[in-house]
Amino acid sequence: MNLPVTIDAGCCASPCDAGVPAGEAERIARVFKALGDPTRVRLLSLIAAGERGEACICDLTAPVGLSQGTVSHHMKLLADAGLVTREQRGRWAYYALTDGALDATAETVRALIAPAPTHSQPGVIR
Repeated sequence: MNLPVTIDAGCCASPCDAGVPAGEAERIARVFKALGDPTRVRLLSLIAAGERGEACICDLTAPVGLSQGTVSHHMKLLADAGLVTREQRGRWAYYALTDGALDATAETVRALIAPAPTHSQPGVIR
């Protein structure tokens, strides 16, 4: 049985070149990868709930049940993604949420899933 082949000329009328640039996509993926681990999400919530919105690495190991070295690795990934800042105080590292990082991440998600404006009504997002 042969099916007829039809080509919809309107299908490929406009190229998809308005997407996220490669460098920005890499940055966004790094943030999403950091947030893709339940331990790192838990660490972020512990820091946010900490006194003055910060936490010492020594106070983060017991709640997640991991060694200090493993927690430090998770915190490095969160810092590399720009989600937390690190401050050395004596022998201990203190972490705080980066101002606006979580809001910026939420805004990125909204921008990625927002439909593009239609050609019939420029500037109107549906």
